[in-house]
Amino acid sequence: MTLRPDQTVVTRFVPNGSRVLDLGCGHGSLMRHLMDRRGCTGTGVEIDPDAVVDAIGKGVPLIELDIDRELDQFGDKSYDVVILSRVLQATYKPRDVLTEMARIGSRCIVSVPNFGYWRHRWVLMRGRMPMSRELPHAWYDTPNIHLSTLADLEDLFDVVGLDVWERRLSNPDGRQRHYPARWANVMAANAIYVLTPRS
Repeated sequence: MTLRPDQTVVTRFVPNGSRVLDLGCGHGSLMRHLMDRRGCTGTGVEIDPDAVVDAIGKGVPLIELDIDRELDQFGDKSYDVVILSRVLQATYKPRDVLTEMARIGSRCIVSVPNFGYWRHRWVLMRGRMPMSRELPHAWYDTPNIHLSTLADLEDLFDVVGLDVWERRLSNPDGRQRHYPARWANVMAANAIYVLTPRS
């Protein structure tokens, strides 16, 4: 079972035996991997019917619900880790989703494409909406409705009371890179954040 590069990094921050909630789990590959390789238990959450069928076929425990409106069904601190892997930009209410994640889990992991990446800025300066490995859809056919730069996203983490414990940056092919702090918002194509709810 092949994982995306960001999912491979995400797995490194999930302790063995954790109870995991994977929001927007898609076809269930990440959750299945965590169950098989890390001894995790937990639940995938997905709303796309085809993805739901695939995830269930992989043996992933799954709840079909809308993460924008129905996360109140989960209890406070009912999971050790809550994952949102390349989904935040496709939600209608990113602030509410992050707030709920902070309530539900002791650790939150969020991976996102960086709309502030220099190649995206260059395409915008030429008068076009960017398309890339991180943003593979045409503007009229994209599921992404709330694109952000890393600076914007980190401000939102602070607003909802999530502290950045770890930040991993990568280039377009998913290889991790280390950029000086002031250049990360321009040079990184993707980011993975490990977050802890503020006490």
